[in-house]
Amino acid sequence: MNHNKWWSLVPILAAGLFLLVVNEKASAVDSSVVGTVQKAGGTVNIVRQGETMNAKVGLELWQNDTLRTGPDGSVGVLFKDDTSLSLGPDSALVIDEFVFAPHQGKFSIVVKMLKGTAVYISGLASRFEPDSTRFETPSASLGIRGTKFVVKVEEK
Repeated sequence: MNHNKWWSLVPILAAGLFLLVVNEKASAVDSSVVGTVQKAGGTVNIVRQGETMNAKVGLELWQNDTLRTGPDGSVGVLFKDDTSLSLGPDSALVIDEFVFAPHQGKFSIVVKMLKGTAVYISGLASRFEPDSTRFETPSASLGIRGTKFVVKVEEK
């Protein structure tokens, strides 16, 4: 093959490499989404990487997001594995870890309740891997095995 033909392939190879990189970045962004806000009333904020934003229905949530409700606030969240979480007024919770990769057999949900009230209904991750889900509070850590519960954490 002569050199002119090789050079004619460079734009095609460059375009293919570009699409591969863009696709990888899109996958990384999609994989960082752990759930969405389903309901939001009153004052509800999400703190992400040091920035605070108002929560609204449809807002995508990421691992390490902190959910905060004001005195009049409440929020309902649905995670990718169908776990449901609702927070009442004056609550704060961190999505510490979320892994839902059924094809790889990897599941993990760890949330840290800092204060307030929450209603939790476990989803598929805790059904597939019962020891994979933890709900942490300042004074206790609960392992969740396919159940629902209400928790209240009072400030000291």
